[in-house]
Amino acid sequence: MFKFLFDRDTWQEVFDSFNKNKLRSVLTMVGVWWGILLLIVLLGSARGMENSFNRLFGDFATNSVFVWGESTSKAFKGFQKGRWVKLTLSDAKKVEENVEGIEFVVPRSQSQATVTRKFLSGAFQMAGDYPLLDRVQKKKLIHGRFINQADIDDNKKVALLSEDCYKQLFEKDEKAIGEYVQINSMNFKVIGIFKNGDVNMGPTTDMHIPFTTFQQIYNRGDRIGWMMITGKPEYDIKQIEADTKLLLKNLNKVHPKDGRAFGSFNLGKEFSKITGFLTGMQFLTWFVGIATLIAGVFAIGNILLITIKERTKEIGVRRALGATPFEIKRQIVVEAVFLTLVAGVVGIISGGWILILIDALYGQGPDASLVNASVSIAVVFIALLLLTALGTLIGLIPAFKATSIKPIQALREE
Repeated sequence: MFKFLFDRDTWQEVFDSFNKNKLRSVLTMVGVWWGILLLIVLLGSARGMENSFNRLFGDFATNSVFVWGESTSKAFKGFQKGRWVKLTLSDAKKVEENVEGIEFVVPRSQSQATVTRKFLSGAFQMAGDYPLLDRVQKKKLIHGRFINQADIDDNKKVALLSEDCYKQLFEKDEKAIGEYVQINSMNFKVIGIFKNGDVNMGPTTDMHIPFTTFQQIYNRGDRIGWMMITGKPEYDIKQIEADTKLLLKNLNKVHPKDGRAFGSFNLGKEFSKITGFLTGMQFLTWFVGIATLIAGVFAIGNILLITIKERTKEIGVRRALGATPFEIKRQIVVEAVFLTLVAGVVGIISGGWILILIDALYGQGPDASLVNASVSIAVVFIALLLLTALGTLIGLIPAFKATSIKPIQALREE
């Protein structure tokens, strides 16, 4: 069936037709070239933006919500409105045990602290944390380690410093691990240096010390600043947030309809907005690219219609010599697919070079906005299939036009 594709005469006729109208054929192919180029570049850029997003937030448990106590807005069970709600470790434990879909609950506390070393000092935000924090909000350690369970159990005076904190307290390239700094006039051993994140989820933190040590030096008892709640992937984090607040209201004797008693920041909901935007952008990219591609293919169809009119007498001769309508249609469809695929392949190659340039300009370094802007082999394969299908369909229009004329009328055509 496909022997004609390997027939020399078939391709000789295709190239003869192309050579007779080089300029017209090239200009027509520009539409397809531009459509596939636009599709490849836009899809690659969208992928680069998604990669950049994943690099920024890849270490975060995105299905998370932060909850903290605020002041009540309604009187309830003998308590006046305006009462400040203080969360406790017991609250965090009960939330973890009773709210469905929760994977982790991480209690946290934070305060500003004055840190000195030799003659250098600065004011920094210090947080008391559990080792679990490093699982849900991974720290990019430059040197050393994060807090471990032994630090918690023994109330050790150890601290992790941010890169900015290190630069203010130590000389360039000076060893910090094992050295001591004074936090609020108490000696703490430095056990790690971490890189400041590109984004901050929750309050900005310059130092981490064991949670139990923090509670002890600030005399917090079992009171906590806030809790970070991570839901299991299959559960809706918005529902977890609502269930958590309802439980906390019951535990702290807050009116069920009090909307001000607990503050929250739903990280999962914000991530859903961003991922929804990326999905919408990819859909728009496919729509714009395919629409442009179709316009270019239609241009090829129009040119072939003009070419068929010019070749009316030639087609009449071929029909008179015994060529069947199917053979005439087949030849014209091959020409349409050939022009479409050549323009498409050039567009794919051009788009690839542009993506390489984009990656060189905007995909390098820690602040890269388009990381590894590229398209997969599957996308290229789909694009080629689409081009073949469109080329075949658009080639059928002039093909049917060519075979609608009777041989005798075609031979008389001037």
